[in-house]
Amino acid sequence: MCSQKTLLRIFNKGASLPSNQHHHHQQNQHELARKITHVLINSTNSNYFKLSDTQLRSILSCITPHVTYRVLSDPILQPHSYLPFFHFLKTHHSSISLKPDLKAHLILFSRLLKARKFATMKTILNSLVTDSEFPCPVSGIIHLVDEFESHFVEKLCDMLFRVCSDNRLFQEAIRVYDYVEGKGLVIEERSCFVLLLALKRCAEVDLCLRFFRRMVESNGIEIRVQSLTLVIDGLCRRGEVEKAKELMDEMVSKSIVKPTVFTYNTLLNAYVGRKDQKGVDEILRLMEKERIVFSVATYSILIQWYSSSADIGEAEKIFEEMRERNLEIDVYVYSSMITWNCRLGNMKRAFALFDEMTQRNIAPNAHTYGALIGGVCKAGQMEAAEILLEEMQSKGIDLNIIIFNTMIDGYCKRGMMDEALRLQAIMERKGFKADVFTFNILANGLCKLHRYDEAKCTLNSMVEKGVEPNVVTFTMFIEIYCKEGNLAEAERFFRDMEKRGEVPNIVTYNTLIDAYCKKEKVKQAHSTKSEMINKGLSPDVYTYTSLIHGECIVGRVNEALKIFNEMRLKGITGNVATHTSIISGLSKEGRADEAFKLYDEMMKMGLIPDDRVFAALVGSLHKPLIHAGLKQNEYEDLKQKD
Repeated sequence: MCSQKTLLRIFNKGASLPSNQHHHHQQNQHELARKITHVLINSTNSNYFKLSDTQLRSILSCITPHVTYRVLSDPILQPHSYLPFFHFLKTHHSSISLKPDLKAHLILFSRLLKARKFATMKTILNSLVTDSEFPCPVSGIIHLVDEFESHFVEKLCDMLFRVCSDNRLFQEAIRVYDYVEGKGLVIEERSCFVLLLALKRCAEVDLCLRFFRRMVESNGIEIRVQSLTLVIDGLCRRGEVEKAKELMDEMVSKSIVKPTVFTYNTLLNAYVGRKDQKGVDEILRLMEKERIVFSVATYSILIQWYSSSADIGEAEKIFEEMRERNLEIDVYVYSSMITWNCRLGNMKRAFALFDEMTQRNIAPNAHTYGALIGGVCKAGQMEAAEILLEEMQSKGIDLNIIIFNTMIDGYCKRGMMDEALRLQAIMERKGFKADVFTFNILANGLCKLHRYDEAKCTLNSMVEKGVEPNVVTFTMFIEIYCKEGNLAEAERFFRDMEKRGEVPNIVTYNTLIDAYCKKEKVKQAHSTKSEMINKGLSPDVYTYTSLIHGECIVGRVNEALKIFNEMRLKGITGNVATHTSIISGLSKEGRADEAFKLYDEMMKMGLIPDDRVFAALVGSLHKPLIHAGLKQNEYEDLKQKD
């Protein structure tokens, strides 16, 4: 083994040779390269690199790019010899101009490719592409690579293309592709897939589609179905489902690639996500026509589709078909079935499925328990929810903020505020910070018990803790002030929420409209309704019911009837409160015939009247008919006085 002193002596000898004569200079470089090669061949470790700063400066001063090229090109050297030399120069050269340049890298890549050291080659190439000391490495490589034979160029460019894709250097990757295509060479389809995947992950859907089309137009690339499915998925995620479907149809019609169950599942899932019955039916028809066998994922999507459409019977049929085909029903399918049964209140069936999955040794997860806890909380069975929560913990399944919020909401709906607040404290002790939903749930629970001051304190403490309020929070503040009769403060919050970037929703507007109507500020209620419509929100049954009630309070029953008819013309069905308001208004004016007619309509609709309706109807029989026009004039006079 050559010692450090020997290597230093060789370098120093090389450095002392005359450099003023070109011929002698070349000989000097050749001789130095030969001696470095000799040292590298006879060295079994890298100790010769562990030199002092003075020695390093002396050695590096005489290694020129030409010397580097000759050493790296020498066929005698093996990777274990030339790689340490390359890294030594790259690490210790203080001068950028003397570090291994692009040509030195290309020589190294050529050697590594022949030695089939692909992983090492890719690591160094990645380092080069991301090295800030080489401002345009891709352009430089393309410029120099013509000096090498075509097989190496093709392989190098393919790897360079992948490296650019991995580093999201999309324009550089396209530049490499352009160069390869211009030379009549080919980038592998697998490498093209790497770029497509990176583009999709970065939401560069248009570029992804354009590049896929270039792949299709290329003669040398065989398009795999994975690439087509990936592009279709990207389009679907951006909401361009029709465009995705057209792309699939085009590829099929041109016999470029045949879709698989994964491709169809992607489109099916997109149509289900946007509740497109026609689209779902079309994909199912195509799958049947092409004799595509459903996968577990297909069945899962269809279970979600039928369950979300409240067609749990069809979902059960799909589930049974999975059993008949002996498909492996996983925890996700079971959880989906349990979730939808819970949402529809079919708790008996939900627990039967839960028992079945545990008997099959399929371990329930947090989602499964979350669905069951949500179902029993909705049914008001908080004791069952507590048992499920304990069972979760005993099985080591991680709790989450959603489950805690579900439980807290369950307690609040039953008016069990002490238990809700106790659970919040437990949640925070376990390291879960209450979020905006937690605070909104608690405040809403307190509002239902008319504990408005405590509700305000809860919402204010949320803001103090740095939790950003949302539209529900602002709406709750508005509701509280409306209930307290403080319309000025309610209006202030309404304007403030828009300044804070929160857009009022239909519930926010309805809350204000209802408050104005109860305070006999009907004109402001109608103005608020107009503002809501201008913001793109459509009035619902609650909007109309509040306005009808407001008009009846001020004795404008004919106006109330006009609003009632407008509501029905828009296809909005009135509820018990709507009919109660209009029947009460008619009854007060002694218009018993009209009141009873509406009562009959109400009964035909299956709406169950309450005591207020009966009291109003009885009262109408004992009241003389008040002329509507007189009442209207009185109201107009009052308005003018205001």
